[in-house]
Amino acid sequence: MEPVLAYPDEVAPTHVAVIMDGNGRWAQAREMDRAAGHRQGAEAAMRAVRSAVELGVSYLTLYGFSSENWNRPAHEIDELMELLRRYLREQVEELDRQGVRILFIGDRTRLAGDIVALAETAEQRTRGNTRLTLVLALSYSGRQEIARAARRLARKAAAGDMDPDAIDETALAGELFTANIPDPDLVIRTSGEQRISNFLLWQSAYAELVFVDTLWPDFSRDDFVSAVREFHRRERRFGTTRVG
Repeated sequence: MEPVLAYPDEVAPTHVAVIMDGNGRWAQAREMDRAAGHRQGAEAAMRAVRSAVELGVSYLTLYGFSSENWNRPAHEIDELMELLRRYLREQVEELDRQGVRILFIGDRTRLAGDIVALAETAEQRTRGNTRLTLVLALSYSGRQEIARAARRLARKAAAGDMDPDAIDETALAGELFTANIPDPDLVIRTSGEQRISNFLLWQSAYAELVFVDTLWPDFSRDDFVSAVREFHRRERRFGTTRVG
């Protein structure tokens, strides 16, 4: 099936990244507990995947759980981790059937062993899929990612495996979790907040940022299409001046 583009004569962005914000406020507005908001947020994530496939997006990165989220109340973290387990057990088959390749980025050392095992199984099962690469950022921090990359380069230089003068942007990018993933063209944040919250700091240097008021559990295909349309209204110059 040919992808349905946002509108005629436009090509979908190669990589869309999403800060999924607003689960708690969605639940609070309905006098429900936060866990209900997170469950609806998981449904919205699947809608986003289907929308990305339909629109012809090649990479979709979802900010699922930040390093800072570990500071939330223990019961909420437990609920989020249980929801993640369920997602990995129940949705991987559908994602595989859709031709979605799954990758995880972030600090896996803080995740429970069974979650790491489920994540690795999902990566292994879907590694040959090519329709869409779904990148899930879990226990992720942009600053920590950059610091980790710098340490890896420093160790190589200290061991004599790399000339310090050879450390440049390309070398550092090659040590990031996203080393083999193109930088995002479009970063979407839901819920009306206008900040990037330590998400893909290096990679988003020239991304277009689109902030939408919709709370994440309500984020629909139409919202996705609207964000892509806004992306196409932007003039991307990558630091250069307009020609002509």
